[in-house]
Amino acid sequence: MSLHVRRIGEAGRPVVLLHPLALSGAVWDPVAKFLSAGHQVLALDARGHGESPWDGKEFTVEDMAADAASVIEDFGSGPADVIGLSMGGSTALVLAATRPDLVHHLVLADATACYGPDRESEWAARAERAATVPRVEQLSFQRDRWFAEAFQQAHPEEVRRVSDIFVATDSRAHAAACRALGALDATAKLGDVEAETLVLVGDEDYATPPAMARELAGGIKGAKLRVLERTRHLSLLERPDLWPDVAEHLGWSGSDT
Repeated sequence: MSLHVRRIGEAGRPVVLLHPLALSGAVWDPVAKFLSAGHQVLALDARGHGESPWDGKEFTVEDMAADAASVIEDFGSGPADVIGLSMGGSTALVLAATRPDLVHHLVLADATACYGPDRESEWAARAERAATVPRVEQLSFQRDRWFAEAFQQAHPEEVRRVSDIFVATDSRAHAAACRALGALDATAKLGDVEAETLVLVGDEDYATPPAMARELAGGIKGAKLRVLERTRHLSLLERPDLWPDVAEHLGWSGSDT
């Protein structure tokens, strides 16, 4: 499946950005602008999200990882750095575990390898809400998960920007992605990740809480873990101060960024 890709920058090792559930590659715009100085940034729309096509059939996180692998191969510039946030982090994890040849450095933000023993029933309920509740009426639930209250009050324009992307997302694709996350259990794949890995999580993230991040960091050889104070689920949007640290993890010099 050919995904829609937002490409920013022309030179340097590519960095692939994988977005959260029910959003799109557009959510990365401020991060992509920062990272694009001297590097090519590829922000993907997952199938059925943003401008990417979707045949209406069920899909898995493994399918989304294979889609991302195809994009990296199509650009033909060797292994990429990969940053995944939330659903994008789970996708990035599976990508790095199954195609280590395509991932140079890895950042997993507010992500998990598995949502626990009740994941299928819980995500089935989420899928039902995604498909049946008007999208605007879902925003209160989403905003509370995405951003800490102080951030929402200080940056209403960013909250509105992300909310607009969410409202524009296809409800059927949102529901299908919920079921894909409910089916995910990549715990056994953690040891297959070879990329240098940075794991980030907000200390107030109750969608993928710090315990899930600790499991990721504990299972991936050499992974570094940072728990971020007063931060919720969309940490890389809520905390622009992290962007230089992410660039440093990717091995980019100050002049590059």
